[in-house]
Amino acid sequence: MLIFDILRYGHGIFFVGLQTCLMGGVFLEWRRDRRACRSAEAMDGGAAGGGAEPGALPLVSVLVPIHNEARRMGGLLQSLALQDYAGAEYIFIDDRSADESPAMLAHFAEGRRDVKIITLEENPGSNHKQYALGKGIEAARGEFFLLTDADCELKPGWIRAMVRRMADGRVGAVIAPVFKKEEGKGFFYSYQCYDHIIRYIYLAGAAGLGAAGGGFGNNLILRRACLEAAGGYGAVPPSPTEDAALVSRIRAVTTYQVRAAVGLGTHVKTGAEKSWKSLINQTLRWNNGGLFSPEILTRINYNLLMIVISTGILAIPLLPFVPGLWPMPLGVLIVMLENTAGALCIGKSSLPRPRFLWIPELLFTPVYFTLMTLMGYLGIRTDWKGNKI
Repeated sequence: MLIFDILRYGHGIFFVGLQTCLMGGVFLEWRRDRRACRSAEAMDGGAAGGGAEPGALPLVSVLVPIHNEARRMGGLLQSLALQDYAGAEYIFIDDRSADESPAMLAHFAEGRRDVKIITLEENPGSNHKQYALGKGIEAARGEFFLLTDADCELKPGWIRAMVRRMADGRVGAVIAPVFKKEEGKGFFYSYQCYDHIIRYIYLAGAAGLGAAGGGFGNNLILRRACLEAAGGYGAVPPSPTEDAALVSRIRAVTTYQVRAAVGLGTHVKTGAEKSWKSLINQTLRWNNGGLFSPEILTRINYNLLMIVISTGILAIPLLPFVPGLWPMPLGVLIVMLENTAGALCIGKSSLPRPRFLWIPELLFTPVYFTLMTLMGYLGIRTDWKGNKI
């Protein structure tokens, strides 16, 4: 009986305690983020705005891999054209596109000296996006590398906001939040918005505690010197989540810090998945990237988190037979309430309204995480860009 009590109460207490520590990490990142912005503004006096001379600004290489994105990248090109940062170069890596993507990129580059288009005729990489980004980084001249994707939309001050988070030379990388666009009505689309910011809560909390293990690769800035200290982009082990593998490597093998941004200017929006099949495929890829991360600390932390969530959820169908297990799912519920509070604080205007109706998403998320974890442990592979990974 003693062992049973330790199991059921210990699970809930441990999980809520762990989550509270993570929320403490989010708070620390919020404070650091505010200090970084104030410090950068004081130093440059607003020099990162569009009125400054390009030579006075650190050069930023914005890297965008493209593979048959003609239907999705119109918003990206429009938002890049509106950026207010004068010291940027835009590098597009066209990875064997067979649609109108090359023509759209050529049109965007007309009359601009700050645009470079790299065309790949072949891509032997096990992770094609990772290979394409590597080619872009080889051609980049910037002090900073700023990564995003073809289906993203950016605020006009996005580049400037991300560069300001790099004012401290000890910071080697900054991850930032990505929000799904609410492209339809109903639970399916609202859940994607909720799921994306909840994932960022975990990423920001881990970064705040000095255990950064991932980030969204479509909103990530890197210091060139930091990437070189990590052995270069080619040293990142092949992974279905190359962005997480990169962040984990920076933390593991360099002395640079990985920080998490929360300010509104750093928010990016990306396209929503159009079916449950594609959403499950995407989230399973992300989940497998954490469960089987090549970096040991990230793998241990992620597996521990997913196991605790999953055991709490799997205890629910046993409650009619073993009522004493109630502290385990209760702990999961408390954790999700904490996550939701953090999401609302960070998300602000980037999240759909009305936010108080997110109870179904709150309850569904740990169940969905449990499903993804079980599928991962069963060895189910995902399909990405036409390849099994």
